[in-house]
Parts: sequence; structure tokens; C-alpha cells
Amino acid sequence: MLESVRVAIALLLLTALCLAGAAQAAYPELRQAVDAELQRALDARIDRLGLRRAVRDQRLAATLVDITDIDHPRVAQVNGDDMMYAASLPKITILLAAFQRIHDGSLALDESLRTHLTAMIRHSSNASAREALQIVGRDYVLKLLQSERYHLYEADEGGGLWLGKSYGREPAFQRDPLHNISHGATSHQVARFYYLLATDRLVDREACEAMREIMGEPGLGHKFVGALNAAHPGSTILRKSGTWRTYHSDSAIIERDGRRYIAVVLANDLHGAEWLSELVLTMDDLVMTPPTTLTAQARLETE
Repeated sequence: MLESVRVAIALLLLTALCLAGAAQAAYPELRQAVDAELQRALDARIDRLGLRRAVRDQRLAATLVDITDIDHPRVAQVNGDDMMYAASLPKITILLAAFQRIHDGSLALDESLRTHLTAMIRHSSNASAREALQIVGRDYVLKLLQSERYHLYEADEGGGLWLGKSYGREPAFQRDPLHNISHGATSHQVARFYYLLATDRLVDREACEAMREIMGEPGLGHKFVGALNAAHPGSTILRKSGTWRTYHSDSAIIERDGRRYIAVVLANDLHGAEWLSELVLTMDDLVMTPPTTLTAQARLETE
């Protein structure tokens, strides 16, 4: 009897330790990780750049996540849940869906598919995106985005990532239910995608490593990439952008000098590409600046 009690107690202790370990390993939801000082600093910089009106008019959305301490992200954003047309940026959803199907055993990563996925992300090839989407399945992509596991599109939070049209002349097959957008995104949900990617929570660790490798050599040198390469050579950039008429978007995980952050900006303006270049350098500065200095700067700028 006494031995049975001892075994039961040992099992309870082991369970408690496992639960404690799981709790420590859990990553926070980005909505719960807004950093007041970083937010004040971002707001002040947006004012300094003369972009406050664009924010008020909902023509600009941006999310910054400092993931230098991956377990304790610091978030700042403006219009984070405003869904906008994002052109080629939602091609990242095809990438995710492909690796999810590969993991589940319903798709093989042969050389042809890998080539299409790489060209789709690095060079934003529409032809490769069409081919990859046909292979993966358009209904599968939308189901995955709205799944309980990922909830990258949430109707009660303003939307999110959406891909309801192939990248060609054919019409949309399913526009998003909230805004009637074919290729859409919110900066917050794109940032969530990258945070899940950085923490090996998209599919599994092996898939995340493969996706990071594909995203890690941008083939287009504009917007975020052009600005960072000019101002801060040596930055590591995992990136996907989009452009169509006045719509400009860019998104990336950026790492340099021991610090790492997620930057996402969506804009609807003739000068949108310039805004993106200015904002990524601003975000870079906010992450690279020590918090105490950042606080002092933000207070001076708002006085």
C-alpha cells in the first residue's frame, strides 16, 4: 500500500514538472506582448516621418516585433488589424500549405516543386506561384489559414492572411468574407506567421528550417532589402514582398549584431515603396537602440 502511494506521488510530481516545462516552453500571443515604450517610440517616429495622416486614413499599417529574446517578444504596431491588398506577399501561404501537405504525407517535395517554391518566394514568380498553388490546392490553402492550429485569418479580428486568387489573369475563386480582397493581409497576422516560423511552429522544425532557407536569399533588391543593404550591409534577411499599382507591402525577419526582429509594412500610396524603405530603417533603429535611450528619445519627441 505504502509503495503504491509513493508511486502515485512520484507520478504526480513528474506530471507537475512536465506541465511546468510545457508552460515555460509556451510562447506568448503577440497581442499580449505589446511593449508600451516601443509603441511610443514607433508612434513618435511615424510622426517624424510625416506619416500620421496615412495612418489615420488607414493607408498605412505596420507591425514591429523585437524577437532578440525569442521567448519574450516586444510588439509595437499601427493599424495592425487593418486588412489591405497585399499583392504577392500572401504567396507565403502557398509555401506553408506545401510543407504542411508534405509533412502530412499527401505531397512529395520533389525537385520540381522545390524549384517552384523557391522562385515564387525569392523572385516572386507568378508562373511558379500558379503551378505551386495548383499542386497544393487552393481550397486547402484557405482551409489551413482558417484552421484552429494556425488561425492566420480570423474574421473576429479584422481578417488576416488570405489567398483567394491565383497569380494570373483568371478571376478570384474566393474573396475574403470581410473585405472582398483576393490577395490580402493584416500586418499583425503576417508578423504572427514570421513569429511562428522563427519558433519552429509552422508544421514542424524541419519544415521551418526548409522554409527559412527558401526565404533567406531574397532575389529582389528593393524596399526593405535595398534600404537595409545600403544602410546596414551584412544584415540577414528572410523576406517576402508584394507590389501592385499603389499597393506596396514588405515583410521580413531581420538579424544583425546579435539582435533580431520582425518587420511588416503595408501601404496604399504612390509613394508607398518609399514609406517602406523609410520605415524599415526606423524599425531597425528602434530595435538596435538600447531601451533606456529609446525611452528618452520618445519622451523628447512627444514633448
